[in-house]
Amino acid sequence: MNTCIFCKIVSKEIPAHVVYEDTDFLAFLDIHPQSPGHVQVIPKKHYRWVWDVPQTGAYFEVVTRIAQAQRKAFDTDWILSKTVGDEVEHAHIWVFPNSKVSGDRNDFETNTKKIIDNL
Repeated sequence: MNTCIFCKIVSKEIPAHVVYEDTDFLAFLDIHPQSPGHVQVIPKKHYRWVWDVPQTGAYFEVVTRIAQAQRKAFDTDWILSKTVGDEVEHAHIWVFPNSKVSGDRNDFETNTKKIIDNL
């Protein structure tokens, strides 16, 4: 979809701080983070809702990998997720450490490196 911001991130028309990418999924830092390391995990193909993604098992495996990396990177067991989907009309899952973790939530370079180093 040519108006979908997440599709534009997938096609590299819009830059993002990517922490994970494979043939089907992309994970990148949220531009309005709830906490340091707040990640959006999306399918590369456009689906409106998370529940429309046919390979949900693989999708949630990626989400789990990101959450485990965040646990190590931000030294916390408390990782949150959200799948409302009303903000952007492209399936996405928020995965983010609790707000008590230390660090600057807007330090995208450091937070990207921390997550990648722990994948």
